[in-house]
Formats: sequence, structure tokens, C-alpha cells
Amino acid sequence: MARLAVRVTPKGGRDAVDGWARDPEGRPFLKVRVSVPPSEGAANAAVIVLLAKALRRPKSALRIVSGESARLKMVEIDGLDEADLAAAFGTPPATRSTGLI
Repeated sequence: MARLAVRVTPKGGRDAVDGWARDPEGRPFLKVRVSVPPSEGAANAAVIVLLAKALRRPKSALRIVSGESARLKMVEIDGLDEADLAAAFGTPPATRSTGLI
């Protein structure tokens, strides 16, 4: 089981992964935009669908474990390894401690 930090932009015009970035502490996160507003969990559901499709995993293998009402979320993914992550989104930027995988 792996954890992936994701920063979500709701009402972003389209559903897309915009690549990797770093937070002020230097930790990597994946930038994601979804076209739906954040009301009633619609944006969270769209994030799960988008990531599941990109990672070729069933939606049931992904769950938001923190940040449900925040832009920065932690998504837990069953059966994900570094090669799967790199294949779907490119290699995350290296840090001292990524918190990924």
C-alpha cells in the first residue's frame, strides 16, 4: 500500500494531471485538476476516478485518507510501486524523505 500526496484544483476546466511540484518544505506532490466543483464530495470522487484510470487500478483500490475538504490530499493506493507511479506520472522529484511509496 502506497500513499500519494495530491494537490487538487477543483473547477479546473478539465480533468488532468499537471505533473509534480514541491511544497514549501520540499516534499513532492502531484498536481491534479478536475472540472467539477468541490461540493458534496464531487471533486474527491473525480480525483479518485482520474487517478484510478491513470494508474490502471480499480477505483476501489484508491481512497483519500486525509484532506477530504482541503486542496492537499493524501491518497492511499493498494498495490502501487515506484515503477507504476513513474510510468503513470513520471518520476517524482527527489527529496530527503518523499513520503511516497
